[in-house]
Amino acid sequence: MSTPEQPTSPQKDETFRDSLATVDKRGRRIWIYPKKPSGRHYKWRAWLSYTLLAFLFAGPFIRIGGEPLLMIDVLGRRFVIFGQTFWPQDIHLFVLAFIAGIVFIALFTVAFGRLFCGWVCPQTIFMEMVFRKIEYAIEGDWKQQQALNKGPWTAEKVWKKTLKHALFFAIAFLIGNTFLAYLIGSDRLIAIITEPVARHWGGLVAMLGFSVVFYGVFAFLREQVCTTICPYGRLQGVLLDRHSMVIAYDHVRGEQRAKFRKGEDRSTVGKGDCIDCKACVHVCPTGIDIRNGTQLECVNCTACIDACDHMMDSVGLPRGLVRYASESEIADRKPFRFTTRMKAYSAVLTILIGVIVTLIVMRSDVEATVLRTPGIMYQTQADGRISNLYTFKVVNKTDREMPITFKLLDTPGELQMVGKDVELSGAGLAEGELFIVLDRSELKGMKTTIAVGIFRGNEMIDKVSTSFVGPL
Repeated sequence: MSTPEQPTSPQKDETFRDSLATVDKRGRRIWIYPKKPSGRHYKWRAWLSYTLLAFLFAGPFIRIGGEPLLMIDVLGRRFVIFGQTFWPQDIHLFVLAFIAGIVFIALFTVAFGRLFCGWVCPQTIFMEMVFRKIEYAIEGDWKQQQALNKGPWTAEKVWKKTLKHALFFAIAFLIGNTFLAYLIGSDRLIAIITEPVARHWGGLVAMLGFSVVFYGVFAFLREQVCTTICPYGRLQGVLLDRHSMVIAYDHVRGEQRAKFRKGEDRSTVGKGDCIDCKACVHVCPTGIDIRNGTQLECVNCTACIDACDHMMDSVGLPRGLVRYASESEIADRKPFRFTTRMKAYSAVLTILIGVIVTLIVMRSDVEATVLRTPGIMYQTQADGRISNLYTFKVVNKTDREMPITFKLLDTPGELQMVGKDVELSGAGLAEGELFIVLDRSELKGMKTTIAVGIFRGNEMIDKVSTSFVGPL
């Protein structure tokens, strides 16, 4: 008489946390062969990924008011974001935006774990939705890929490998060109492509350099970017808590895990809903077993959810054994809630965004400074009036040429330019000197604060305060 199959023991071995699934005990690379994923989450991710890819490749060519949608020209110290041009003088905005970004990452990770990594991160999108799809189309699913790599170098293998890597480099070249366009602008990129090579050696080297880097990342580094290089994964250990929403295995429902037997009432023999099929492990692009709990390598790609749901459907068990959930929801059966820490992060983020928006709205087209020339005292004119010499600097934050004039505000007096009128070129800097002459009756002691307006035609575009020095 055969004895009934006994369920396996719950997972208690924690040694998996001492190593990476992609590296063996000798430190050598273990190549990951994830099974081709499918399912409802994968379809949603695919649609979102294709939308983001279309936006990414079209971005350098989209214009808002004649300016690029986004351009980060580090060498030219010019940054265009949603058609608005920013310069080094706007460093305070970048600092605030950086702080807001850090707070947003912290808030998002505290609430939703690595949702960004699985759904929006360019590394995941390109790897899973572009390069792996090409690999599946040419070399087949995971088992076929393993057999091909272990097999001898036949004509078929040489052809498949050559075709795959040629396509990989072609796409990497396209990505590299797009990345370069975000740095130098689409017009300069087109010039590099269409004009003689001798005129753009630097641009060509940058283009090929970016292409090689992207090719190496997606053809060879792959998941190691997420597991060992990207710092965001390390933040999980600091930011996640029991209330964070992550991709989780419901161990309360799943254990004890055991193989499926048709017609068996699993609850009566002490078995959980996990049938130990390892489908969730086979599809994981980083090679982990989600049933071991939250791990640094998990990028929340949802492949394990789709794989587990498919197996649950096949054996007639409810879906959701692997799902988006918090540890509190699984262990304590408590619904997701907005914790005090999340509320605090949200409040700080809201304040920062409010400050940034206010500063951008109040931002002028020019930035000017008018300062008394150091080392030069005031002068007494023949008519008894007092004059001071000033130096000025005016930065044009737009790409339009701009004739400007200076006028005294709120104080009767005379402003005399030294030299010709100021013509500000697009994105240019103008420097010069000017005299301000006041009657003695306008002075308020040894030092008087005065205001100078910078005008474009009849429109005042900036206002600066400076000091005027006279006799006691």
